Amino acid sequence: MRTAVTALTATALAVTGLLAAAPAAPADSSAGAGHPSAGVTVKIPAAVADRLGAEREALVDAVSADVLSRSHDARGLAPSAAVRELADEGRKVVVDVRDVAGDWARGVAYVEASRTRHGAPEGWLYIAHREDGRWVPGLEGDREFADHVADSPLVGTAERRTMTAYAEREVTPDAQASPAGALANTNGLLLPWMPDYYMTLTGGAHAHDGATGYWSSLDFAGGNASGLVRSSREGTATSMCGAGGGWTRVIHPGGFSTDYYHLHNTTYYNGTSIARSALLGSIGTDTCAGGSATGAHVHWALRTYDADYNGQYTWLNGRTIGGWAWWNGSLQYSGCGTRLGVTACPGTAIYNRTG
Repeated sequence: MRTAVTALTATALAVTGLLAAAPAAPADSSAGAGHPSAGVTVKIPAAVADRLGAEREALVDAVSADVLSRSHDARGLAPSAAVRELADEGRKVVVDVRDVAGDWARGVAYVEASRTRHGAPEGWLYIAHREDGRWVPGLEGDREFADHVADSPLVGTAERRTMTAYAEREVTPDAQASPAGALANTNGLLLPWMPDYYMTLTGGAHAHDGATGYWSSLDFAGGNASGLVRSSREGTATSMCGAGGGWTRVIHPGGFSTDYYHLHNTTYYNGTSIARSALLGSIGTDTCAGGSATGAHVHWALRTYDADYNGQYTWLNGRTIGGWAWWNGSLQYSGCGTRLGVTACPGTAIYNRTG
């Protein structure tokens, strides 16, 4: 499939170098400086671009503005200022338009992570609807997204059922489980490899970006699972960076979704229904959306809804994943898991258990 990869300003072209990697891709004229999408990198299949026509800039404007308002590193800045500031750090804002039908569009958008530290990007699935001549986007986790999932012809029956089940359970991240109380329910989520095999815990609970926010993430490598990374539960899977990229998100029924980053040899999914333990790829060092990786591993992260119905990364402390209760350490990456009186800290082999 021929794909057009478009950077909307000369500055963005110099930063991303994407046209050098895809010389056949047509280039648009530069967007005006006042557009939210000025400097944003756009990925769009040629057939989709043809169907979207002159509406492309307006769609990307709307999605870009929404993404930048949600991004931790861009919040509070005007869109054009945010894009410039991120570009100065060598980071791209990407809007990937994957399908269009009538007044509907859907895809993926993300803000790259800093490439100077271990961390992961911020990204969202989106569905947009053109209403009264303007595009109204919904980002995964907000009310508009839930409404669009219910109505859009671009969402299949199985995907709609899963996403509705995801949306109907709200979980408040601040309501942390008491260490002495019952463990918080994660609806049977497994660790990201085949049950009854093991990987080595290389990083305990830490923030998704390695810096701020809820300690939502774990790092794993090695073991006897052949390095194969699998879905923590059934759900709807999306390859966030597109085909060949090392970042997959799976939305599960019951209020949670999971991210898998740095993958190698990935299976491509685009809103695809998958079973529990479906193959996603192998541990790797891919940084398709920024960040850095030393040694092949999988960066696994837990997402849920907050009380305001916004999808975000959430805390692991006191929650059970793969039969292990996970606890924060005194520092990021130092936390451990416990199971049946056994404590496993970084450097320890962890068996993935279903009960």
